[in-house]
Amino acid sequence: MPDATPPAVPVGPPLPAVLHDRPAATLLVDLDEGVVVYANLLATELAPGLHLPVPLAAWSEAAGLRTPDGVPLEAGLLSLGAVAAGEPARGLEMSAERASGTSEAREALWVVGVPLTDAPAPLARQALVVLLPLRERADVRALQQLGDDLHARAAVASTLSFTISDPHQPDDPLVWVNPAFERVTGYRGADVLGTNCRFLQGPDTDRSAVARIRAALDAGTTIADTLLNYRADGTPFWNQVVISPVVDADGRVTHHVGIQADVTERVQAQLEREAALDEVRVAGRRLQLLAEVSQELAQHLDYTAAVRALADVVVPQLATWGFVAVTDDRGHVDRLHIATREPRHRADGEALEHEDVSWLVRSPRVAEALHSEATHVASPFPVDVDSLPARTTPTQLALLQRLGLGSALVVPLRGRGRVLGVLTLVVATGEELSQEQVITAAHIGHRAGLGLDNVRLYQREREAALTLQRSLLPELPELPGLDVAAAYVPALHRSQVGGDWFDVLPLPDGAVGLAVGDVVGHDLRAAASMGQLRSVLRSYAWSGEDAGTVVARLDELVQGLAMADVATCVYLRLEGSTLRYSRAGHPPPFLRERGGAVVELGGGLTTPVGVAPVGRSIAEATAELRPGAVLVVYTDGLVERRDRSLRDGLAVLRATLAALPDDVDAQQVCDHLVTTLTAGVQEDDVCVLVVRRPED
Repeated sequence: MPDATPPAVPVGPPLPAVLHDRPAATLLVDLDEGVVVYANLLATELAPGLHLPVPLAAWSEAAGLRTPDGVPLEAGLLSLGAVAAGEPARGLEMSAERASGTSEAREALWVVGVPLTDAPAPLARQALVVLLPLRERADVRALQQLGDDLHARAAVASTLSFTISDPHQPDDPLVWVNPAFERVTGYRGADVLGTNCRFLQGPDTDRSAVARIRAALDAGTTIADTLLNYRADGTPFWNQVVISPVVDADGRVTHHVGIQADVTERVQAQLEREAALDEVRVAGRRLQLLAEVSQELAQHLDYTAAVRALADVVVPQLATWGFVAVTDDRGHVDRLHIATREPRHRADGEALEHEDVSWLVRSPRVAEALHSEATHVASPFPVDVDSLPARTTPTQLALLQRLGLGSALVVPLRGRGRVLGVLTLVVATGEELSQEQVITAAHIGHRAGLGLDNVRLYQREREAALTLQRSLLPELPELPGLDVAAAYVPALHRSQVGGDWFDVLPLPDGAVGLAVGDVVGHDLRAAASMGQLRSVLRSYAWSGEDAGTVVARLDELVQGLAMADVATCVYLRLEGSTLRYSRAGHPPPFLRERGGAVVELGGGLTTPVGVAPVGRSIAEATAELRPGAVLVVYTDGLVERRDRSLRDGLAVLRATLAALPDDVDAQQVCDHLVTTLTAGVQEDDVCVLVVRRPED
């Protein structure tokens, strides 16, 4: 073995493109006997069914080797035996009848013979035959132009690194390496012959890959694997290794042939692709979780439900257990929900949730997060278990210990202008929060904080609106000789306030004024406008004017003072059993007589309040409220919705009233109508006023 690698000879650019980094079909040939004594898996795929050793010519014929002009190799001037002996030195182009793991059937192959003339006996009279796939015709022509010099042959042969070891000697030492091995590893052959090739291993070499190789060699089978090895100067490289046993005529293993390829660039590219894909997958999971958080918060208009939903969505995906705690305007914790990943710990979480919050408010990390600035960056920390007994009760401490106390992360939930609360993630002892979990939690803290703030602001507006609404809607008075009931049910998907209203007004002259109206809109403005209209209508009704005049004057004042947008209303004046009514664009009231007959009060119609009428005539109609009869006045939310027209809704209302028994009271009628006609699909506010004249 020479002490130095032969000087490199420039061979032009085709070589890197020609020689592939995957294992090549390889034969070990006994030159004296002219037989193939070893064929690796790829070579066996080219000539299946042969039992080694086999004559070279027989292997060539079984593989169907042909020259580029289609002539069988053994029928030409050169045979596979000549190639094995190094003639021609530059190798030879040919094709095989079958495909292998690296080549297609009849794909151009470049066959090179490498005599092991410098190997120890008995390998000195043996040679390696390597069949390399060629992908481009231009590369074939370039190789053919290399000439018949030994330096060109050495350049081609040195592209693949070969080693041979002797399993009969202690520790299966190397007995031969080629120049390419020295170039790839940086080790001189003279320094490594007689030693096991484990000197290539290093601190980050995959020990499981080493174990797989050793198990295959012990079993006498071929093994292919890729593992991290180290050069003589300590630099790592990814080594693709194929090691196969060489057996004699009796099937006994005589040597191990190893083929190595430096595939660092390919592995690094693959690792970079996998890292990029991992990054995409991680980002995708993060975005999916953020989307889930946004969706859950958007679905909950109740603040407490939103806090619970946030914890239930986030904590099981990021931690062993954790909680969301939010504070009121004074900084006191007023809502807390604990979630766990493990079902067996849910009872502990619920128990801790119902304890007083002293264990939480005394936490220095929670206090820090609640008072943090916008520049605060949350980071994981080991739970200070030693300090817990001093700031928890024995029951709280026991619950915390059962839930798990490894490390934690406290993320502020930042809304508009202040920190609303904290998202706290805790993992059990022995686990750690990854950097990705920390980043995801930070994103969630920002998005969830804004989402909770939206819910909080909505709830405040809703509570204010409901307070206003309740203050504007009247208490039903006691009316001698009448049974009265009313209901106002806000829409489920709105802010639970709107312009629907009713009124029952005992008048000074002994009559009773009844009104139901609907101001366009579902907000505080609509509620305020409703209050104004109700007050104005009360004033005109108190004067004792007839129904048509009251509605007409209401419309004049609204238009003159621009008090409200468009509104509909119906005003009814009940004197004894006589009803006088006027409808300003409002759905007709219904009158159910004893026995089930239903009358639609469709008269007295004028334009809605706020819309200029055609002419100035006063619209009014009359009806009779006899003993046992029931009057139903309502807003359109009771009868109209997206899947049902107003006409169909009126028909359903008529049929529902007709089906009622005669002995039901006003409250039962009211409840039955709301339950039956809304049926859980309540898209608009519903206002219903029921007046029943009991039988004498």
